[in-house]
Amino acid sequence: MIQIEPLVRLTAELQKLPSIGAKSAQRLAFHLLKQPREEVDRLCDALRDVKEQITYCSVCSNITDRDPCFYCTDEGRDRRTICVVEDPHNVAAIERTGDFKGAYHVLMGALSPLKGVGPDELHITSLLRRVSLDGVTEVILATNPNVEGEATAIYLAKLLKPLGVRCTRIAMGVPVGSDLEYADEITMLKAMEGRREV
Repeated sequence: MIQIEPLVRLTAELQKLPSIGAKSAQRLAFHLLKQPREEVDRLCDALRDVKEQITYCSVCSNITDRDPCFYCTDEGRDRRTICVVEDPHNVAAIERTGDFKGAYHVLMGALSPLKGVGPDELHITSLLRRVSLDGVTEVILATNPNVEGEATAIYLAKLLKPLGVRCTRIAMGVPVGSDLEYADEITMLKAMEGRREV
């Protein structure tokens, strides 16, 4: 194990990143040590800029460098349709399809009583306000296909339906390119439930 204090500190900080274990953190630390000072300075500047310049949109809670964000100010988007996601990186995943042209709403998590995340910790009140005031006709519940995401979708649907808005849930099932034999029971069940006519 390394004993040089600056490398020990850097390794410890890198290890706090998701999916970075002790060996990966040490490898990254030594990689940074070998890089020219200018490259390391650019990395430091980029990290600092992210913390100083990125904020959350006051309308949809997505990350942005201006408020309101690009999606909320884009006149070409249909504001009558809101896609609700758990985290900002989910917006990027949906945008990569190039198909969705509505608005977004980021909850900043999912209901998880075991982790102490209840409705008050999520951006649900602002979603309900948007639906009530903005003439929204459909809310697409695009929470993750896990226990917390399902619970969140069901909870939101119960709150939204009395407002007269159409609530839909993204289809879930077998991923493209995979084999049916590797699909678990829940995935297969959702695939069968979400089937459509061809």
